[in-house]
Amino acid sequence: MDLTKKMCVACEGNEKPFTREKTRSYLLKLDGWDLLNNSNEIEKNFEFKNFKEALDFINKVGNLAESEGHHPDIFLHNYNKVKISLTTHAIKGLSENDFIIASKIEIL
Repeated sequence: MDLTKKMCVACEGNEKPFTREKTRSYLLKLDGWDLLNNSNEIEKNFEFKNFKEALDFINKVGNLAESEGHHPDIFLHNYNKVKISLTTHAIKGLSENDFIIASKIEIL
């Protein structure tokens, strides 16, 4: 299953969050993402040459998130480092949407 070919589906809050096993199987499809907070969140750190490249990346992630209707937490720090965290707030856990966005962030 190629997650980059899927689109995020609006979460109404009725879905159950991924189990630990399902989360781990989806994590295998990603490069460098870490599981945080007892399976409730995934995160990856990115490093760029300078502030402008980091900011350009953030803007690309923002445009992607807006088009998918699923928004990550984005942290710019140390002028050239960006941390992206994903969770599905409506279900207080991870869903396929988080992994779809993560896979698309990978190709930015």
